[in-house]
Amino acid sequence: MKKLKTAIIGCGNIHQVHADIIKNSDNTELEYVVDIKENRAKKSAEKYNCKYLTDYKDLLDKNLDSVHICTPHFLHSSMAIDFLNSEINVLVEKPLALNYKEAQKVIKADQNSSAKLGVCFQNRFNENIQRAREIIDSSELGELKGIKGIVTWHRDQNYYLKDDWKGYYKTEGGGVLINQAIHTLDLIQWFGGEIEAVKGNIDTRVLEDIIEVEDTADATLYFKNNAVGIFYATNGFSANSPVEIVVDFEKGSLRLFGDQLFVQKENEIKQFSEEKESKYKAYWGYGHQKLIESFYQAIINNNNKNLIKAEEGIKTLELINKINNSSKKRKKYYLNQ
Repeated sequence: MKKLKTAIIGCGNIHQVHADIIKNSDNTELEYVVDIKENRAKKSAEKYNCKYLTDYKDLLDKNLDSVHICTPHFLHSSMAIDFLNSEINVLVEKPLALNYKEAQKVIKADQNSSAKLGVCFQNRFNENIQRAREIIDSSELGELKGIKGIVTWHRDQNYYLKDDWKGYYKTEGGGVLINQAIHTLDLIQWFGGEIEAVKGNIDTRVLEDIIEVEDTADATLYFKNNAVGIFYATNGFSANSPVEIVVDFEKGSLRLFGDQLFVQKENEIKQFSEEKESKYKAYWGYGHQKLIESFYQAIINNNNKNLIKAEEGIKTLELINKINNSSKKRKKYYLNQ
């Protein structure tokens, strides 16, 4: 089978994950890397034996099958729309767009295009996340009662000084919610079902002299199935602690703690661990490989099986938008209104 031709836009940290997977893929080959910093694009092109460009729009007439968008947040939506309008398949790193309003434009472009659009919520493909989802779908633990997600990570001045786009609403879109905790929010709604309303709060408590966006957020989530969710995230801790998600049911519970899963049913507790080594950052998870493979299988087979579509990507952005609004107005906000 002829390999699909692809390009990666953005040669920052996350691009190497995409490039390594493409390099070892039977389905696709890397034709171009793109970055406005020519030295960075050239270095990547030499490493992955491909061509490089400094303007992503030069890709639009290169007869590509797909592109991977690994750029700063504020570029995601405009780039995705350009390629969808050109009928080129797109895989975009999180978030789908800078904010909910921009994401709606991407959704419209996706609906008007025959190309595929996938969003990188790779943690859904982690082994224990998949195992937890299977247990939830089996209904063996009964009705969902509640869910909580806790993210306590460390981001300091050096982290924000390395990239001139982070820490600002205009370029990052927010702080801990849209950047670090977005995967946890995605999993909470993926496990718990549709969220009806939210009451939340955001604040900048540790990094107030460094960034304008929030470093801490909390929220109560009201699900349509009457379950209640509790969420807390901060970049103000002294270390990157394992993310914790607990899903509570009538007959037991699921507890995800880092790469471990604890399943409690009646008086029995089973533990599952993902003993994997990664040369990348641990909090990126282990799911990029399966996510990217699923994206290309969706293109090859012309179906959306296991493809995380734009509609999934916009859910977290709507939730973040409502948490922000709730914090400003000090009241509960309803989604889909």
